[in-house]
Amino acid sequence: NGVSAVREVLEGAIEIGVPYSTLYAFSSENWNRPKLEVRALMELLISSLTKELKTFQQNGVKLKAIGNLNDLPDNIQKTLNDTMEATKENSKCTLTLALSYGSRTEILDATKRIADQVAQGTLKPEDITEDLFSQYLYTADIPDPDLMIRTSGEQRISNFLLWQLAYTELWFSAKMWPEFTRNDLFEAIFDYQSRERRFGKTSEQL
Repeated sequence: NGVSAVREVLEGAIEIGVPYSTLYAFSSENWNRPKLEVRALMELLISSLTKELKTFQQNGVKLKAIGNLNDLPDNIQKTLNDTMEATKENSKCTLTLALSYGSRTEILDATKRIADQVAQGTLKPEDITEDLFSQYLYTADIPDPDLMIRTSGEQRISNFLLWQLAYTELWFSAKMWPEFTRNDLFEAIFDYQSRERRFGKTSEQL
């Protein structure tokens, strides 16, 4: 049911012209769940990627993935890489799967890479800007989200895109993800469209 929800919401996003969608599929903290559950989730991921390839191709979806992908089992990495390779020329929508992903780790990794360049003398500290820092994140080639939808009645970010969500609009749903439909997506976007995004400015400045 969760996979069906992904398909329906993705098709709904494409229908109304959303060019980028990111799905928090498996967090770095999820490895602490019972081994049987983790194994089942990994098997579901493999079967879903294989079955949904046709849907991706029909809808012009390019698949990407972010996170500590080397932590994934070898067969998952192969299936994931094969699917990304098969869809790399698609351009209607980019679907990014966050797998073994944790935003704090992402920020630490970016910081270490920048620190290494400073230590080597190839980067000056005064040249470090927000834009430059963003280029060291896993999401360097996709824009920051405009809208973050959180299902299941939870009202927290759960270590997801902490840097990228700085000015993102948040929308919460009491529905569990397998119950989420394209109409729920449309409701969230309709609500988003009614909001005033000021980015620190006043209404009069907009």
